[in-house]
Amino acid sequence: MAEENAIRCLIADDHAMVRDCFAAILSQEEDMLVVGKASNGREAVELFRRCQLHVAILDLRMPEMDGIEATRAICKEFPQAHIIILSTYDHGESVYQAVRAGARGYLLKGASWDSLLDGIRTVHRGRMILSAELNGLLAQHLSADKLTPRERDVLNEMAQGHTNQEIARGLSIAESTVKTHISNILGKLQVHDRTQAVVAALDRGLVRLSVTS
Repeated sequence: MAEENAIRCLIADDHAMVRDCFAAILSQEEDMLVVGKASNGREAVELFRRCQLHVAILDLRMPEMDGIEATRAICKEFPQAHIIILSTYDHGESVYQAVRAGARGYLLKGASWDSLLDGIRTVHRGRMILSAELNGLLAQHLSADKLTPRERDVLNEMAQGHTNQEIARGLSIAESTVKTHISNILGKLQVHDRTQAVVAALDRGLVRLSVTS
């Protein structure tokens, strides 16, 4: 394929070995061309401005500006930017924040090279790419994001180990209202009991346990 028709790619990762490895793999593909490599999110934004890019592959965790911040900055200037977040983190919150920032794809570093290459081609065609597992995590997080402020208050009280009666007293609401909120919380988090709700909330970063000395 002629160079002018190749998918022009940017790779951003704070580990030089990872950048070079990705670049070497992509350079072997006839339809891909690596036109930029960045060591942090800020460099990635600058390179995106300077280079005529088709797809940017950004590491989630980078110094100065992480992948999500860089994605947000790039998409603010270039709304049609095609960006893939590459990460070792399979956390629903990370996937949600990446998609919300404007990323068209989120792939795990443990995925096969074929998955990465197919992902680049898919995003270049204007489609989104998420694994079935990450799609599930995103759906779960979107459900959790529908919690009302009061439901989040009740969930936080549950995470502290408080009973319905204690929650009602602490939030100045009726105990029957607490039970209704808990029922709604279980449905939105797609769990069956209080323990599962707390575990899911902690895993998704919805609540934090208070630490007493």
